[in-house]
Amino acid sequence: MAKTDLAIAQECVLQPIREVAKTAGIEESDLEYYGKYKAKLSLDLYQRNKARKDGKLILVTAINPTKAGEGKSTTTVGLGDGLRRIGKRAMIALREPSLGPVFGLKGGAAGGGYAQVVPMEDLNLHFTGDMHAITTANNLISACLDNHIHQGNALDIDINRITWKRCLDMNDRTLRNITIAQGAKANGVERKDGFLITVASEVMAVLCLADSLTDLKQRLGNMLVAYNTKQEPIYVRDLGIEGALAMVMKDAIKPNLVQTLEHTPVVVHGGPFANIAHGCNSIMATKTCLKLADYVVTEAGFGADLGAEKFLDIKCRFAQLQPNAVVIVATIRALKQHGGVPFADLQKENVEALLQGCANLAKHIETIQAFHLPYIVAINEFASDTPAEIKALQEWCQMHKHPMSLSQVWAKGGEGALDLAQKVCALCDQKNEYAPLYDVNASIPDKIETIAKCCYGAKGVLFSEEAQRQIKDYERLGWNHMPICMAKTPTSLTDQDQLYGAPTDFTITVRELRPSLGAGFIVALTGNVLTMPGLPKHPAALDMDIDEDERIKGLF
Repeated sequence: MAKTDLAIAQECVLQPIREVAKTAGIEESDLEYYGKYKAKLSLDLYQRNKARKDGKLILVTAINPTKAGEGKSTTTVGLGDGLRRIGKRAMIALREPSLGPVFGLKGGAAGGGYAQVVPMEDLNLHFTGDMHAITTANNLISACLDNHIHQGNALDIDINRITWKRCLDMNDRTLRNITIAQGAKANGVERKDGFLITVASEVMAVLCLADSLTDLKQRLGNMLVAYNTKQEPIYVRDLGIEGALAMVMKDAIKPNLVQTLEHTPVVVHGGPFANIAHGCNSIMATKTCLKLADYVVTEAGFGADLGAEKFLDIKCRFAQLQPNAVVIVATIRALKQHGGVPFADLQKENVEALLQGCANLAKHIETIQAFHLPYIVAINEFASDTPAEIKALQEWCQMHKHPMSLSQVWAKGGEGALDLAQKVCALCDQKNEYAPLYDVNASIPDKIETIAKCCYGAKGVLFSEEAQRQIKDYERLGWNHMPICMAKTPTSLTDQDQLYGAPTDFTITVRELRPSLGAGFIVALTGNVLTMPGLPKHPAALDMDIDEDERIKGLF
């Protein structure tokens, strides 16, 4: 029986984090220790190294995944280890796991097999407390907002037009829509409210897009919370609490340093979901790595239709990053699902379905090509893949002249990415003409249609009456010159969960828009995407335990 990810992680002899830091050229004075094996990095570290030339930036993305995920983080970690094995000075920049998926279905975000980030238990359970700081800051806004209304409502806030929601880093569908302040008048003003999962909150997005504590405070102050009875916007700064929020976030803004099983330095910071937020780790983490390493491997959530598009249209635009290469992770099991095989049968050999599902891979390749970036397909090998299936996928890539590498990082760690690492380095040496897909000054509908047609293959976009009204409001308020953050199902190129493959004759329906003014983008909610997920019938939490020796069991 194969070892679990947890068992592999627990067998690792970790290096003290100060030793890992040394390999990245980080002085001990820049470390704030959280135990022996993890530390926060000082805010001065990036500032002192600003003049240094940036290393090469490698983005790892994927095709539309199955509900279990296709090993994007695993590939990212394995590639980072592989680059170090071929003598390159490399670092990895990842997002922090959310407790929602950890206790739900999908699991954490620490990689898997022999391509993992450790200490795995710490990373997936609380880590350095960043998620809790974000949750606290978000809910401090809610508490102060409702208290302001209760204490006389000097800002004349319309309680029917409050846009701010509370948050919790947990999958809890019962909190999507609630009523607060029920009962006695002393409880506050009764109104409708709801919860987001923490990783979908704007505070999370702001943390990941800020480049200093001062910038963070300003962005927090710019966040929209409500409208007054004259339909004028009310911001966090109108409540006068941006200083308190920045204080709560003073440690959370500092990137976290950990290591892989092979002791490659990893900076883990921020964790926005890519289906309902922008899906990238923090700008500060990525920029810090680029100053310290010659090659930086990072990932953006889900497929190229979501995380990669937002990385290239939002994060790189804001941070003025110049990506050098893109790795597109494809798995045989996901391609078979896109070829019509039910999830329960994905372990059975089916070359015909695999080749039919390659249409999905082709669409994601087309998306990366639209950004004018060199790419390579990484076939993330699973134990259930058969030689016939692997050969068929390799031949498909060769026939269509797509660069390709068989990645065996789950089973072999960095050794399983040596070929991928060599080919990625060659891609990084190529000149590219990267550019975002759209001009931010285009209209909101035009920007959304550009994304839908180019990245999804849609024939057009339908806007609900509510969305149309919001577009007019945003134009009136001058909020229309910002990037778009699409909220969409990750399992399909469409806005319908189980429409697999690469459909063409479909439309995307935008039901609602939400301004994230602190983050600097407009969120477009499509289909039935939810900002507070629910737990499955058998949540992963049922299989977890800890014994008297504090040894954790069942954490993947």
